[in-house]
Amino acid sequence: MADTYESAGYNSGKIGYGSRPCIVVVDFQRAFLDPEFPLGGFERIHKARDRTAELLEVARRCQVPVASCYTGYHSETDMPYWKIEAVHDHFYWDNDGMEMDKAILDAKYDYNFVKSAPSIFFNTSLTTFLAKQSIDTTIITGCTTSGCVRASIIDSFSHGYRTIVPEECCGDAEEGPHNDNLRDVGRRYADVTTMGEVIEYLEDNRKRNAT
Repeated sequence: MADTYESAGYNSGKIGYGSRPCIVVVDFQRAFLDPEFPLGGFERIHKARDRTAELLEVARRCQVPVASCYTGYHSETDMPYWKIEAVHDHFYWDNDGMEMDKAILDAKYDYNFVKSAPSIFFNTSLTTFLAKQSIDTTIITGCTTSGCVRASIIDSFSHGYRTIVPEECCGDAEEGPHNDNLRDVGRRYADVTTMGEVIEYLEDNRKRNAT
């Protein structure tokens, strides 16, 4: 059966990688990974965390920049109108849920910061960090695929970056929204690929830069 979108010209070719990548990690914090929190028990997000940790080991070895974030607020006064109860209960700066997952963060290497909206780009210093290092390719990982990851992918595209999404490194509460959103952004804004392909690119790119 023909895909209506592709018949209309969506997903026409690949964006491809540039020469200056950065791994972008969205919201792998305890509030999304520790089962003691209401949003911390989703198996698919745990699996995405594990795959992302593997990817980050390669990225750091290849001296690729890593930018990671967590979502948090001072109080209800600076919080958007989230329709998620757990955000109103746990997503405050003095809450343990703001801690980055230990398998993800290397505090001596990564650039880690707080965000207050779905996208890692919105009102943060990420674009300054990327510009300073002449980044042309963002590799987006994190949670959740249908929420903050999707918003970050769209903003990455909107800022003019080559945007790559390794499917195994993103997670959601359910498989359906994960697959639907990756398929949708893959039609429009990003190359959705595998972690294996990204690792091969990082290692090949390191060798090219070493010559």
